[in-house]
Amino acid sequence: MNSRSFRDRNARTALFDGIEEGGIRASSSYSTHEIDEQENDRAIDGLQDRVNLLKRISGDIHEEVESHNHMLDRMGNDMDASRGVLSGTMDKFKMVFETKSNRRMFTLVASFVVVFLVIYYLTK
Repeated sequence: MNSRSFRDRNARTALFDGIEEGGIRASSSYSTHEIDEQENDRAIDGLQDRVNLLKRISGDIHEEVESHNHMLDRMGNDMDASRGVLSGTMDKFKMVFETKSNRRMFTLVASFVVVFLVIYYLTK
């Protein structure tokens, strides 16, 4: 048990070696260059996580934009079809009104001719 206590003490000493009040002091086993590299590696890992998140978000945005473009294309095609139907309907209304105008004009001219002939025969 005595040797175990000694090993535990050595492990604690190795674990907490270099810790002082107010911060961590660089031990002889770690140079400032190695500490800087570790911090850089952690920063790179953090940046990689952010880049992956941005890629995922941009992929979702791309899918959403494609979906909206497809929907707008369909809506544009539907509007063109509706415009064609309305145009055909308006053409039919124009023909109906023009036909009625022609009929009215024909009726008016025929009436004048009949009235003229009646007056002509009455005055003769």
